[in-house]
Amino acid sequence: MRSSNLVKSCLILTVFAGAGCATAPEPVVRTVEVKVPVSRSCIPTTLRQEPTFPDTDAALRATAGPDDLIKLLAAGRLLRDQWLAEVRPVLRGCR
Repeated sequence: MRSSNLVKSCLILTVFAGAGCATAPEPVVRTVEVKVPVSRSCIPTTLRQEPTFPDTDAALRATAGPDDLIKLLAAGRLLRDQWLAEVRPVLRGCR
């Protein structure tokens, strides 16, 4: 007798459990747009790379005399000033 009551109880629970699942509402699917800041470089791709300056330590040591040394330093300074004239406005724009 007890086992028949147990079987009946299990059947009743199964019916109620199945009925509960059948009445569950459909999930609502919606798309939400979230704006997230994306970091990007402020340096334009058109900015050229740093040039190879002629007044390196090795080049300065290899000069024949003071005249060549001064010419090499002047060429390095001129090239450096030109390159910095391009880079400085870009750096100011990044701040």
